Amino acid sequence: MYDLLSGLTVIEGSAFVAAPLGGMTLAQLGANVIRFDPIGGGMDFKRWPLDKKGNSLYWSGLNKGKKSITINIRKEEGRDLIKSLICAPGPENGIFLTNHPPGGPLNFNDLKSKRKDLIMLNILGSHDGTPAVDYTINCALGYPMATGPRNSENPVNHLLPAWDLVTGSMAATGILAAERRRNRSGKGELVNLALSDVGIWVASALGHIAESALLGRSREADGNHIYGAFGHDFVTKDNCRIMLTALTKAQWKRLKTAMKIENAVVDLENKYNTDLDDEGSRYEFRDAIVSLIEPFVSQNDYYTIKVILDDNGVLWGPYQTFDELVKKDPRCSEANPLIQKIFQKGLGEFPAAGLPLRFQELEEQPLKPAPSLGEHTDEVISNILGLPDHIISDFHDRGIIA
Repeated sequence: MYDLLSGLTVIEGSAFVAAPLGGMTLAQLGANVIRFDPIGGGMDFKRWPLDKKGNSLYWSGLNKGKKSITINIRKEEGRDLIKSLICAPGPENGIFLTNHPPGGPLNFNDLKSKRKDLIMLNILGSHDGTPAVDYTINCALGYPMATGPRNSENPVNHLLPAWDLVTGSMAATGILAAERRRNRSGKGELVNLALSDVGIWVASALGHIAESALLGRSREADGNHIYGAFGHDFVTKDNCRIMLTALTKAQWKRLKTAMKIENAVVDLENKYNTDLDDEGSRYEFRDAIVSLIEPFVSQNDYYTIKVILDDNGVLWGPYQTFDELVKKDPRCSEANPLIQKIFQKGLGEFPAAGLPLRFQELEEQPLKPAPSLGEHTDEVISNILGLPDHIISDFHDRGIIA
């Protein structure tokens, strides 16, 4: 964590992945991110995976460094409290991050009437406001049809909620851009960010849309090959699986040397009058290259292959389970400054990742765990709204806050 955004307050009303990730990104940059939830917790509070006591690892993962308040949103007084927090005066207040459906009690026009320079970033499913989640967006983008075994007609969904993750990071970027504009012009902004738009934006950036529009074709599933270059998985003698790649001419040269296939590659080039130093040609002859490499890998155990690959500077990686990542990979240990041990109330101590950004001239702050549900309710209402203790106690007694 860093203190780059210290003083900046962001009120977060969220669920799922994208909005909480955006808020956590800002919190780990030093912003005062305050997440509000219903009394007793919303849908994220018990979202899987859970520990044996029913504590959500999801909650602890996506809310590190935030403050938590719980308010009875169904009561008008509760909604008024949230509105007051969102529209609190001061140059570093008045920022709201949410994925709540537009048009509800916390809609932009209503909030703007209370603070004209309000910044609100609203994450939507689709640009027209229709609901969608990562998994209903992903299936429509074409990626599941281009994932899986070659010649398969069945789609393959992936575990990673990619569009949520990109959207969350873009939400943080959007808030910082809007805040910069407000500092310069004094004007607020409603920023809409749709999951479907993010997915289409990525598909456009990677050439999939142009490939369809200009060439009249869709990318097809091709197993574990890397499109347009050379990369594939291989199994060692002791049944460990690795990924080998050669994207550049230099990487290709190292791979040929390590696998002792230089002469076989020359024969292949001569036979088909091709130059496999060319990245596209390596993709075109990917199956032939795999057949050259497979015997060498399959005849050696993992450790032997690892030494050979490392000694020759080959670009490669092992296939691992999450458990293997945590227990065996030094990149996921305290040997990497990214990883710190945190103590999470209810869960205990475990390793967690801080912000991947490494500012070389800034001192990094200790990683803060996720808050307990409602841990900061009284503190936030007192500090931001300036309400006295007896009013806060009355809110508790009447079930407005907890």
